[in-house]
Amino acid sequence: MAPTSRPRAPDKSSRPLDLALQGGGSHGAFTWGVLDALLEDGSMRFDGVSGTSAGAMNAAVLASGYAQGGAEGARQALRAFWQAVSGVPACFGMMGEAVTPTGPAGSTAPPAWAYNRSAWPAALAWDAWLRLWSPYQLNPFNLDPLRDIVRQHVDEDAMRRGPIKVFVTATSVRTGQPRVFSDGDLSIEALMASACLPRSAQTIVIDGEPFWDGGFSGNPALWPLVYGTQTDDVLLVQINPREHDGIPKTAAEIDDRINEITFNASLVAELRAISFVQRLLQDRRVDPTHYKAMRLHRVADEAGLAPFGASSKLNTDWRLLTTLFELGRAAAQRWLKDCAKRVGQESTLDIGEVFLANRVQKLPLDRGQAS
Repeated sequence: MAPTSRPRAPDKSSRPLDLALQGGGSHGAFTWGVLDALLEDGSMRFDGVSGTSAGAMNAAVLASGYAQGGAEGARQALRAFWQAVSGVPACFGMMGEAVTPTGPAGSTAPPAWAYNRSAWPAALAWDAWLRLWSPYQLNPFNLDPLRDIVRQHVDEDAMRRGPIKVFVTATSVRTGQPRVFSDGDLSIEALMASACLPRSAQTIVIDGEPFWDGGFSGNPALWPLVYGTQTDDVLLVQINPREHDGIPKTAAEIDDRINEITFNASLVAELRAISFVQRLLQDRRVDPTHYKAMRLHRVADEAGLAPFGASSKLNTDWRLLTTLFELGRAAAQRWLKDCAKRVGQESTLDIGEVFLANRVQKLPLDRGQAS
């Protein structure tokens, strides 16, 4: 699955673009595919990247790889990271390692549902047993294979000093508020804090402050890109589903949907605020020199990711990772073909239509004013 086309290095005509990378365990391999296609294309240069959980890992590997070897170095670094993640037990949770069944007649390409561990009776029993204990009881020595992998594939100094600014979000256990790590605050522990699911890993403590997964408060946080870079265009790489058809009925389905809603809530709130500021700027109600007129874009494939349930985010089967990688590359290539030419000119993401349920009436800016 090695890249077959020769990457093109960015030139002076490349357009600046910020990246916002969602978290989602092994589904971060979709984002790997998106980044690979963007780096190969070379028409965009990345100014800043904000990431949470798996998105933070992708951001850190991207930035450190780019600092050391440019676009091709970043592509190689991302591939090496996900290859290292492949098949490692408990990399994104405490489900333990299991072999994904093959398809009919020993096929090496199982159906998508086979990657969903919630469909496996043994996995459900194992998960139910795990919920009786905390990671402090089950893992008293705080062994974490993901930390070891991140240490091997992220150069802290390159990440901090490279040309791509990195913003990593974690959630303060004490206040429930997001903490964004950047510049000198960036570290391996900050990345681990951003990916710390409290039922799967011991709480990460940095400077005396305990942290959990950044998805609880920013998945990903957009405001660091507003204040921390000069670029007005932001590309959101979305891997968490916005909508869920039907009514969740099993305990696993209910938990999965609660997590999806929780991990999308902060992003929707930020997008609602950005949409409001955009309307104010369009109507000339605020001073444009004091507010950033952000142009938003999105790469996603909700239909392609739909067969892969939330429990597949714990599965590190290489076949799953490469399938998600190819979905991400294809989605990015569609975006490059259809939308990239509008970067620097206008948004290609309609926030109201995609995220704010356009079925709900948009309220006028002035009370009592007819819409």
